[in-house]
Amino acid sequence: MNEPSVAVVILNFNGKSFLEQFLPSVLATDYSNSTIYVADNGSSDDSLAFVQETFTTVKTLDLKENWGFAEGYNKALKQITADYYVLLNSDVEVTNNWIHPMVELLESDRTIAAAQPLIRMHGHEHLFEYAGAAGGWIDKLGYPFCRGRIFDELEEDKGQYSDTTEVFWATGAALFIRAELYHNLGGLDGDFFAHMEEIDLCWRLKRAGYKIMVCPESVVYHVGGGTLPKTNPRKTFLNFRNSLITLAKNEPASKLLWLIPTRLALDGVAGVKFVKEGKLKDCWAIIRAHFAFYGSFLKTMKKRRIFKEVLEIHRIAPLNKIGIFQKSILVQFFLRGKKHFSDLQR
Repeated sequence: MNEPSVAVVILNFNGKSFLEQFLPSVLATDYSNSTIYVADNGSSDDSLAFVQETFTTVKTLDLKENWGFAEGYNKALKQITADYYVLLNSDVEVTNNWIHPMVELLESDRTIAAAQPLIRMHGHEHLFEYAGAAGGWIDKLGYPFCRGRIFDELEEDKGQYSDTTEVFWATGAALFIRAELYHNLGGLDGDFFAHMEEIDLCWRLKRAGYKIMVCPESVVYHVGGGTLPKTNPRKTFLNFRNSLITLAKNEPASKLLWLIPTRLALDGVAGVKFVKEGKLKDCWAIIRAHFAFYGSFLKTMKKRRIFKEVLEIHRIAPLNKIGIFQKSILVQFFLRGKKHFSDLQR
């Protein structure tokens, strides 16, 4: 029996050092029916030429300009045919047998749309890594967190999340997804540029009744912040803007009536916190994010209607609510001192 085809797609922007360091681990992967692609987002360094000259078995796609994470992948994946796509960050080191368990899991249940491996921190391998850890959850106010990471609090991996289980979202740092579903449900939202786009896509998949999984038998190591540092005001802007857009696209209209004002107020609290910390540019980024959200509201509502129609066509079940924390993670973390996912009373 032939193994399903897997396309491992690495989106690159001026990432020569990461490709040089981590691409050999991807090439050493023990999976016979995989093809590795590097899709270049208009890099100004010589990373694309470096890959073509040094890693001759790797296929390359020149996207000509920097489309960002979301639209970059959309443009790349339109050119690639496979059973499964793997969206892999350039700053990820993989283990030899990281693909087999993921494909076996996806093949075992057609209602599993996407999945992620366990994400540990490169250089601090005993810790879970920020961007995904042991699978993503979301709270009732739309704040994302992970098994193994709540806000900036990283847990040590002691095997406490070593079960294959359903989550709400899978990290874009190493996202396995059925190619057919990626295209049928609209792919990543290109207007996001970067950040939150994988949560938006996974939310659509969950709304269509599909499962999102984490498979701890597969482990990868992520540097994190390789493309845009965590303290960058540009990242602050994208996170706050895209989070609001994600809610507006996916939450029921009745909930949005109170949720959006609540989130705007809480964003204001975050802005005050940035000011107290002397991070004035981050505070200004939140303000700009709010105005960008208002400015894109009509466009967002149009997307909401379009995706609702698309989901009705491809729906297999009602909204899959597994991975939604029906309380406030802000209250649990900041007021009740619940720093670990395992401490949360679900």
